[in-house]
Amino acid sequence: MLTLDHDWIARRIPHHGDMCLLDAVVDWSETAISCRATSHADPANPLRAADRLGAANGIEYAAQAMAVHGALLAGTSDRPRQGYLTSVRGVTLHVARLDDLAGELCVQAERLSGDSNHILYQFSLSHDGRCLLEGRAAVVLDADALGKENP
Repeated sequence: MLTLDHDWIARRIPHHGDMCLLDAVVDWSETAISCRATSHADPANPLRAADRLGAANGIEYAAQAMAVHGALLAGTSDRPRQGYLTSVRGVTLHVARLDDLAGELCVQAERLSGDSNHILYQFSLSHDGRCLLEGRAAVVLDADALGKENP
């Protein structure tokens, strides 16, 4: 059985080294993915500022889960097309920071709609069953194609 761990993830998303924030894929389907992460508690986390990791940084965790979902759906060992997070909407932060939480974060993303170039996801981060943040994100898979769609 294929282990979808940090190394597997790092080979398939554009984030490398400390910027690859996810530890593993816990579960996934055609429409959703669930990952776990512990990098939020790492003092060397590259997203930390002023000696803390604010909750809004959870959006990056969710974006990486979406990228992993795209890699899984691509179904090849090749790196999938690079996506661009074009907007986030309806984001609610239920906590001020992430770095003061011991243990694992659960990072979830669900594909709500999309086509071959545009995808809308709903995402959330939770810790011990408590929702930390949630929202929606739009992803474009081929930014060059955007200008060609509406000449």
